[in-house]
Amino acid sequence: MAKDAPAPEQEGPLRRLISRRLLYFFILGDVLGAGIYALVGAVGGEIGGAIWVAFLVALTLALFTAFAYAELVTKYPHAGGAALYVHRAFRKPFVTFMVAFAVMASGVTSASTLARAFGGDYLKEFIDVPTTLVALVFVAIVALINFRGISESVKVNVVLTVVELTGLVLIVLIGAWVLGSGDGDAGRAFEFKEGENVLLAILAGTSLAFYALIGFEDSANVAEETQDPAGSFPLALFGGLLTAGAIYLLVTIAASSVVPTNRLTESDGPLLEVVKEGSALPPRLFSAIALLAVANGALINMVMASRLLYGMARERVVPDPFGRVHSGRRTPWVAIVFTTLLAVGLISVGKLDTLAQTTVLLLLGVFTVVNVSVLVLRREPVEHRHFVAPRVFPLLGIVISVGLLIHLVTQQNRDAFLIAAGILVLGALLWLADRLFWSGSSSAPAQPS
Repeated sequence: MAKDAPAPEQEGPLRRLISRRLLYFFILGDVLGAGIYALVGAVGGEIGGAIWVAFLVALTLALFTAFAYAELVTKYPHAGGAALYVHRAFRKPFVTFMVAFAVMASGVTSASTLARAFGGDYLKEFIDVPTTLVALVFVAIVALINFRGISESVKVNVVLTVVELTGLVLIVLIGAWVLGSGDGDAGRAFEFKEGENVLLAILAGTSLAFYALIGFEDSANVAEETQDPAGSFPLALFGGLLTAGAIYLLVTIAASSVVPTNRLTESDGPLLEVVKEGSALPPRLFSAIALLAVANGALINMVMASRLLYGMARERVVPDPFGRVHSGRRTPWVAIVFTTLLAVGLISVGKLDTLAQTTVLLLLGVFTVVNVSVLVLRREPVEHRHFVAPRVFPLLGIVISVGLLIHLVTQQNRDAFLIAAGILVLGALLWLADRLFWSGSSSAPAQPS
């Protein structure tokens, strides 16, 4: 639902160039990508052939938190995202900074994961080059596109989203063709892992599948560059998330029906196995599509991270230099340089699966705080129209986020937990350094340079 007063015009140095259609593709492209191209086999290893069940549960959980974002983004249509909402809700600089740092770090860890994925098995269909070298060159190219401008970045996203959608549609069509020809085994899509408790298997699979659905929150950080946020954002958010979820369900059912679960689990390119098993499509063609899908996800994550730092500089939570905007390109160039250098460091030391699980851990913590914030901020009315989420959804978001967080910490990759904890400690140290040495730098609004 929404309040009916007209939304005010928001002034600022960032240009409002993102239409509802572009925002829909931004969200859809961010949710789709390496998650579905790389995680189908891993989820199958946890749950069995019923991979779609884990993705369906993950989609439902993501929608609960999406309601909170829809209300907060339309109520406060500025760059900054989760950290901005926490800042308004609690007015605790340290808490705000830690949330901002966690979200920024999750974007960079996710982009670093995708950069390493770009240099993996799909690329090896063409050329065998050291993964780290490929990833470093890749992230530099992403930084150049990001610096070029938000309009260019989002338009590149539209093109890449169409390409990756084409790849996923091909998988669905291959599945339909194989089943229609009397081959394959549709029954595998309803089999759970033998010898495992079904509920625990679903929970383990959902924890992995959730990584493929967490991209939607990135869109909050381009709210200041969106035309009519109150009218555009809820439709684009739910439309993009539901479209991605429907595609995921079809793709996972097709994959299970065409390829035995153990083959999917053992492959680093599980959807490529579907192509090889069920069609005469050249493997290199599908690998090229998968590489573009990975590139798309990395680009949007780096756009999100840089816009978050820019937004929080304007809120005087991080030092002013992060809010500097290039006089020609009108993009937050200092924030882009910083996030790119951080990605270089993570690519140099982190493994793909560990960085992916680190991303989930960081964001589940953020989702918990965001769902609390939307309830706290109900006491702060605004004059313009905005979406209002039913109260039950933020409450469910809190319970589910905490539950998944506990499961990941106690049952999953210990290295991911240590990296996430290390990132938060680093954030706390940076906050302390800012208080001791640079606190004066946050005393005035950031200006373009």
